[in-house]
Amino acid sequence: MTALNPADVLRETNAPPRRLMRKNIIIMGAAGRDFHNFNCLYKENMECRVAAFTAAQIPFIDARTYPPELSGFLYPSGIPIHPEARLAELIKSERITEVVFSYSDVSHDYVMHRASICTALGADFVLLGAEQTMLKSAKPVISVCAVRTGCGKSGVTRFIAKTLMSAGIKVAVIRHPMPYGNLVKQRVQRFETLDDIKNAECTIEEMEEYVPLIEAGISVWAGVDYKDVLFKAERDCQVIIWDGGNNDLPFIKPDLEICVADALRPGHEISYYPGEANLRRAHAVVINKTNTALPDDLDHVVSNISAANPGAKIVTTASIVSIEGGADIKGKKCLVIEDGPTLTHGGMTYGAGIIAARNAGAVPVDPAPYAAGCIKKTLDAFPKIKNLLPAVGYSKGQIHDLETTVNNTPCDIVLIATPVDLASILAINKPSVRVSYEIAETTSPGLADIVIDFAKALK
Repeated sequence: MTALNPADVLRETNAPPRRLMRKNIIIMGAAGRDFHNFNCLYKENMECRVAAFTAAQIPFIDARTYPPELSGFLYPSGIPIHPEARLAELIKSERITEVVFSYSDVSHDYVMHRASICTALGADFVLLGAEQTMLKSAKPVISVCAVRTGCGKSGVTRFIAKTLMSAGIKVAVIRHPMPYGNLVKQRVQRFETLDDIKNAECTIEEMEEYVPLIEAGISVWAGVDYKDVLFKAERDCQVIIWDGGNNDLPFIKPDLEICVADALRPGHEISYYPGEANLRRAHAVVINKTNTALPDDLDHVVSNISAANPGAKIVTTASIVSIEGGADIKGKKCLVIEDGPTLTHGGMTYGAGIIAARNAGAVPVDPAPYAAGCIKKTLDAFPKIKNLLPAVGYSKGQIHDLETTVNNTPCDIVLIATPVDLASILAINKPSVRVSYEIAETTSPGLADIVIDFAKALK
């Protein structure tokens, strides 16, 4: 019996061609990875219709639109961004067939609860493979990622950059996106001077990442359209360093993958998404903060790394905390201000400021009774934060509330333990002093040796 030819059947029945069935998609995000995933995989994909983005983690990033200037010809009106709280409603109203999870620094339990919402409503829940959205660079790339936010990526990035620069190699840092403002204006950003920061109207969170690099003489690139960001950054350097945000995967394919783990949070290296993926991919793992960790906790972290990625090199670093000018604060009542994301979704209950206060014999005070507006809501949402203040500042309103809280809190001195000097941003009505922290190697061979070996291979 002769097999039927489908083309002949179509001709004989005069059947019309089958219409292309497009997937209806929601991309769950937090103004970063979500936009990158869209740009790489869905922007010009005729088989998919991205009905919406949802937004979480960061305040004030919903109730806006991914603009048509960025969304492309398939989306002439742009794409709406809704609060993640509307996810179930949107799946039903938009007849969503696929939900793509596209943000970071969340527990495995958290991810699967979101998956259960989607699958219960009939939508597929998608976690994209690590390399599907990694852009290929013409320049060598070192990535610095982490198992959690607040592990010390920024210090590691600066250490690597300074090591390469000492070897006569020009570097550029491409930073994970933080596009919380005008997305069209933020399409491609380059920061070389503090005036660039001012002109871009950066949030406190952006300044915390960019300013220390700029002060070290390193140009920083960021934005929304990372294909264009990469294209321009490649003309600015000999080696690119990818400086990851939260515990996200790199946007650019690395030649050397470095993952930072936290000796103070044993077990987190294998229980958060996508940090565990970073750990399993890494060529080298830096365990930071070993100088303040319990020996059993450090052993626990080493054991988990060895089990998950037995081929990775493991090196350790200390996080060295110092008070500006060696100021004597013994016995003083101090208001400690720490990095916001590390204390909020990062889950830490203290940082360098509290360590500095304890080491110096100062007494941290509780700002909660004096908290204003958004700061009060933040402290209410994260009740484990005690006797310190998270430096959240994604908007002018939040910055105002932070300033009000600082000025309302009775204390002798303010300890500013954020990477950027808040005294240059806030009008603080009492004495303040900065707390700094830098990494120091505690193993030999260590991180510098890994970087130098990488640099030698380039010649």
